[in-house]
Amino acid sequence: MPTYATLFQWTGQGVEDVRNAPARFEASKKLAESVGGKVLGLYVTMGQYDIVAVTEGPSDEMAAAVALSIASKGNARTVTMRAFTGSEFAEIVKKIS
Repeated sequence: MPTYATLFQWTGQGVEDVRNAPARFEASKKLAESVGGKVLGLYVTMGQYDIVAVTEGPSDEMAAAVALSIASKGNARTVTMRAFTGSEFAEIVKKIS
């Protein structure tokens, strides 16, 4: 299954409601699972981004739908990137002419 890294920045609303963030994290995990995905890691970070999630799922469309669903709640803005494993990258490199 494809792997994704999603970077989150809390909005003002998200910071105001930070005490409920753990419950939102659990809801996000359940959302990913409901569409065939899985949260491999979820980290609260310091710096430009407030949260980093590493997930896997059946498709790019699923990853986009989950990120949009989370962002639509107004607590965070997201940036989602497709992440390739070392073996996936090796296969990509073999295709370079």
